[in-house]
Amino acid sequence: MARLFSPRQPPSEDLFYETYYSLSQQYPLLLLLLLIVLLGLLALLPVAWASGRELAADPAFLTTVLCALGGFSLLLVLASREQRLQRWTRPLSGLVWAALLALGHSFLFTGGVVSAWDQVSFFLFVIFTVYAMLPLDMRDAITAGVTSSLSHLLVLGLYLGPQPDSRPALLPQLAANAVLFLCGNAAGAYHKALMERALRATFREALSSLHSRRRLDTEKKHQEHLLLSILPAYLAREMKEEIMARLQAGQGSRPESTNNFHSLYVKRHQGVSVLYADIVGFTRLASECSPKELVLMLNELFGKFDQIAKEHECMRIKILGDCYYCVSGLPLSLPDHAINCVRMGLDMCRAIRKLRAATGVDINMRVGVHSGSVLCGVIGLQKWQYDVWSHDVTLANHMEASGVPGRVHITGATLALLAGAYAVEDAAMEHRDPYLRELGEPTYLVIDPWAAEEDEKGTAGGLLSSLEGSKMRPSLLMTRYLESWGAAKPFAHLSHVESPVSTSTPLPEKALSSFSPQWSLDRSRTMRGPDEELDTGDAKFFQVIEQLNSQKQWKQSKDFNPLTLYFREKEMEKEYRLSALPAFKYYAACTFLVFLSNFIIQMLVTNRPPALTITYGITFLLFFLLLFVCFSEHLMKCVLKGPKMLHWLPTLSVLVATRPGLRVALGTATILLVFVMAITSLVFLPATSACPFQAPNMSSMASNLSWELPGSLPLISIPYSMHCCVLGFLSCSLFLHMSFELKLLLLLLWLTASCSIFLHSHAWLSDCLIARLYLGTLDSRPGVLKEPKLMGAVSFFIFFFTLLVLARQNEYYCRLDFLWKKKLRQEQEETETMENLTRLLLENVLPAHVAPQFIGQNRRNEDLYHQSYECVCVLFASVPDFKEFYSESSINHEGLECLRLLNEIIADFDELLSKPKFSGVEKIKTICSTYMAATGLNATSGQDAQQDAEQSCGHLGTMVEFAVALGSKLDVINKHSFNNFRLRVGPLFTTPLVRVKPRTCSGWSDWGPETTI
Repeated sequence: MARLFSPRQPPSEDLFYETYYSLSQQYPLLLLLLLIVLLGLLALLPVAWASGRELAADPAFLTTVLCALGGFSLLLVLASREQRLQRWTRPLSGLVWAALLALGHSFLFTGGVVSAWDQVSFFLFVIFTVYAMLPLDMRDAITAGVTSSLSHLLVLGLYLGPQPDSRPALLPQLAANAVLFLCGNAAGAYHKALMERALRATFREALSSLHSRRRLDTEKKHQEHLLLSILPAYLAREMKEEIMARLQAGQGSRPESTNNFHSLYVKRHQGVSVLYADIVGFTRLASECSPKELVLMLNELFGKFDQIAKEHECMRIKILGDCYYCVSGLPLSLPDHAINCVRMGLDMCRAIRKLRAATGVDINMRVGVHSGSVLCGVIGLQKWQYDVWSHDVTLANHMEASGVPGRVHITGATLALLAGAYAVEDAAMEHRDPYLRELGEPTYLVIDPWAAEEDEKGTAGGLLSSLEGSKMRPSLLMTRYLESWGAAKPFAHLSHVESPVSTSTPLPEKALSSFSPQWSLDRSRTMRGPDEELDTGDAKFFQVIEQLNSQKQWKQSKDFNPLTLYFREKEMEKEYRLSALPAFKYYAACTFLVFLSNFIIQMLVTNRPPALTITYGITFLLFFLLLFVCFSEHLMKCVLKGPKMLHWLPTLSVLVATRPGLRVALGTATILLVFVMAITSLVFLPATSACPFQAPNMSSMASNLSWELPGSLPLISIPYSMHCCVLGFLSCSLFLHMSFELKLLLLLLWLTASCSIFLHSHAWLSDCLIARLYLGTLDSRPGVLKEPKLMGAVSFFIFFFTLLVLARQNEYYCRLDFLWKKKLRQEQEETETMENLTRLLLENVLPAHVAPQFIGQNRRNEDLYHQSYECVCVLFASVPDFKEFYSESSINHEGLECLRLLNEIIADFDELLSKPKFSGVEKIKTICSTYMAATGLNATSGQDAQQDAEQSCGHLGTMVEFAVALGSKLDVINKHSFNNFRLRVGPLFTTPLVRVKPRTCSGWSDWGPETTI
């Protein structure tokens, strides 16, 4: 039971929880409570009239009822406006409780003789509803419940204490009242604790779902940024769907199509321009740089080129060392693609000229442009890089190689598309390489219209080299100048995108700052203008709180049927009904408390006949057996020390918690057992009997008559049997997760049985008690509030409708809690899938040991990554015959089928990397039909220096084995494709090598003199 009273949450969460708790759960119950009280008061008038009483003959009763109707109507009006006056919630609740308490005391002294059992059921109703239906915290509810109990006991004790000895013994009746009130307080507190625990759990799950949703959105943004940084959108969507399918299927390798070929993501585009650019003199400069300087220099240079490409609608394709190439007209066709590439080439040359002028470093830019058609996409299984292939791409590459530093070299096809936008001059024949000479087509150099103006302006004494050139190395001087360009850091978008929200984050700060005690959910419902619009996080939070509002159970919902509250999805409904219920044992324990209270009351107000004692003894054994089954898991330590034949006992509680059919059967049997034992004392009496107190001339013998019926049953046990029946109603509400339809059936069954017994078959017992109580008085007809059978029936109906409302509310929140838990699990699974997708995508760009630097738990790391290695092996494996094999014709779909074969070759090479013995081999990239890989990159920096040469270079053998395996793979492909490709391999043991990650996302490579070799 101690687990039910969980510790309070941080103040910020409590603030919103109290609002949510009041508005979504307790506020509607407060309205329903006032409505039930008003209907009950209205029902008293027709009941009094139907029983043959003249309302005018009892002005005190009529005045009390009419005043109560007016007072509670006013409270209902105030409560209906409570959404705008939330700070009045608790004062109003206190006012409702005080009004109910005053009404109960008024009923005590209205309509006839005051007895110890008067209005016990009404006070029990007040006590229970204080816990279950008023928006009070547990401490206030306990205070109100105990105060209500003591007020009834003290008032009756003080009033009836001086009464003559001819009245029934007062002390047993007050003790029975105390037991009833104690049971009512315990049941109410238990119900409130369970509901608050469930509500707080639902609230936390809703917040966790909100945080998980934010985290999911963040992961989607991360992987979207990441994927779009290496692939165009149209291709990214297609490949993302395949990766998602692979992750969900749990496959470790890429799924293959039914034709035994790997998926090919290559398309043909016509009407594009290709630009190749190379930094002349950069190789010599890079050899003088430290790893950090080289990384920063490349990042700034290529970052600037990316900015220029974006300005001129060009798509950067790849970086090859210090070579940069891009395409205009992808993925959407552009009419001015040739002009875009020429403008970009001119801007790149200008940027390098400014760099050279400011630093004095002797570097230049050589650019070549050609227009035509390309095949574009990705090949292979790992380290995806968007690339282009075609004869036109090869021609653009040769245009750059044979170009002039500082000039843009274009072909006749590009010139024709410029339409005179730029002046050109013929390129000198000596600049042409053999490939261009073989083609025999004229080429041209674009004249930069701004070149003359820039030469006139010069640097005007602004050279950085003139100020610090003598003090700094050229590489450092250039790095210092490039920092002013402010290029983006690699994967910076992964840091600046809203970071995942921790589940421990309480609530949106703006929501907290804007919260005031009178705030209500109307704020989130009403239409807001642009100036009043909440930010996205706060708006989502308010939407989640709104979804938890219990008033939505009566509206159309995509999740629930508003009438039956069944889930619309049959599978979810089945899952809900079959879900485990560990709290069932607590339901049974609290029901035993109600049963024990009934037993104590019966022992106090009856003469304890042997038959009743034996019946209760048997029932106690049944209850102890039930509790043993429910709590058997707590006896595991004791049972395990005993005989092995008893080791199965702890599994009984697990069976009860996990088997819905068994739970329903035990719960129904427990409630029916309490129902039956509440009226057991009446079973031993005949259904009809002559009442000795209704005989003529009884008034003279009044002082000599006892308060017992024939059969030793005290008359005062009759109203207490009714009170025990009311406790039976309460026992049904203690099973919070019992289905509403079953509760309705049990409550309806018990209402019918109770009314049949006390209004029909055993109604004479109530008449006999009234006859004895009013024996010798002039008015032998008490008011409707004093007649046990009528007041008992009214109490039964009031508790029936009250518990029915609570059962509906409990059913809704049990289902809502299940729904939010399911949503949270689904969102967490989706978030996990997205995280795995992001990790997989990043590891497809970077090695696994480098990826955490950019997308680990700490995404605030924006430093450029660089690492120097002392002992690595670089491998270039090319298929030189593929250049002769590649052709473009209608038969092979303009070269597409040739690339399909190349994709198979690269994919088979990539599959070798998944073998454990090649885990140390890291693929760098593919350049057309050349495969680049390296080993020795997994070692920690400086680790090799601490080991001897033989151990530190042990990975060289792995690279040789890998090269042999590549040849074997190619032989298999030759056999199946009827080709005779040869593999040319060039492994090189290098020392040192610098591994760097430049610019803003999709470039990862090795730089160093040995790589160039």
